[in-house]
Amino acid sequence: MSKPLGHKSYGSIPHLPGSRLGGGDHHCPEGQARIATEQPRDTKDLIIVQEKLDGSNVGIAKQDGEIIPLVRSGHHASTSPYEQHHHFAKWVNFHQKTFDALLLEGERLCGEWLLQAHGTRYDLEGREPFVAFDLLYNRHERVIFEEFQARVSAVNIPIVPTLAHGKEAMSIQQAMQLLEASRYGAIDPVEGAIWRVEREGKVDFLVKYVRPDKIDGCYLPEVTGSGQTIWNWQQ
Repeated sequence: MSKPLGHKSYGSIPHLPGSRLGGGDHHCPEGQARIATEQPRDTKDLIIVQEKLDGSNVGIAKQDGEIIPLVRSGHHASTSPYEQHHHFAKWVNFHQKTFDALLLEGERLCGEWLLQAHGTRYDLEGREPFVAFDLLYNRHERVIFEEFQARVSAVNIPIVPTLAHGKEAMSIQQAMQLLEASRYGAIDPVEGAIWRVEREGKVDFLVKYVRPDKIDGCYLPEVTGSGQTIWNWQQ
């Protein structure tokens, strides 16, 4: 299967100390962990903390004027072996005008597709199954949060819930206390949080925390062996 962009849609975010690692995951440098969760370098650091949602990482790209639904690997969503991604491709096609208005040539919007329960169930009544978390260009360059938020909100696409936005660091404990109740309808305990650090008008780095008792994909039929798919959202 070809990759329309010739590369992955989205890479991996390194983990903070104490975060549960999955296959192929790695921890962030100690310095980044200190900046995000203990003490910023100076007033030039901007720290944004958001709820980590548990779905399928997907993207919507604009290439040669075409709106293209992607899975994380960079393949076209319609070629995925999983039913949830075929639903995503249809959903993107239905909202094609919205994404055409949002995206500049060469950009892509990445987010979580929450249609199917993976390791966390969601009550999505009154909510969209797609939640945006990054706007990228030049392969893997990120648009700063202020611009991302303004542009995505202008076309009424939901954004991953924000816990903090400012000059202060936030500890893992503080973030998880704020997430005792999900901001986006999680029925099970929230998976974790993501820290985005910007500096002098650029995204410097992202790090994340996943709670140690989280079990990846515990609701997927290939894991449960039940053959039953749990849908969070009815189309």
